[in-house]
Amino acid sequence: MWDVWDVRGKPIPLKGGEAMYHRLIIAGHLGTDPEMRYTPEGTPVTSFRMASSVRYRDAGGEPREETIWFRVSVFGRQAEIANQYLQKGRPVLVEGRLRPDPETGSPRIFRRSDGTAGASYEVRADRIVLIGPRPEGAPEALEAEEAEEGESEEAPF
Repeated sequence: MWDVWDVRGKPIPLKGGEAMYHRLIIAGHLGTDPEMRYTPEGTPVTSFRMASSVRYRDAGGEPREETIWFRVSVFGRQAEIANQYLQKGRPVLVEGRLRPDPETGSPRIFRRSDGTAGASYEVRADRIVLIGPRPEGAPEALEAEEAEEGESEEAPF
């Protein structure tokens, strides 16, 4: 077992005692309104797409913008809250982990209707933070509950 410490010298607890860590933090805007569904066990699942852009200047000094789209899924009580307070265009910060294609271990690759290749980056959110004015009654951060033993993280759709 490895010892893992943060930059302040505090130990970082890891599940199962393994020294592996995967965390993704994305700030961007919702590209779609959230859609809430339920697993066969009755667990709420909310999904939405969000975009995150980076602006920069290329070697010739021309301004460029690069946008990456993510498909985000949240489970449990957090899914209900996300469905209630999020809407298309709203700025949001999502913390979670990437969910690779089970067959390739990479992002899901697809062909667009115009024939070009695209990639779908799937994110399982652990925390959602609303950015901007807080809607009345909305919490500051939406924390994921610990998955109960036997609870599936797979979306039924």
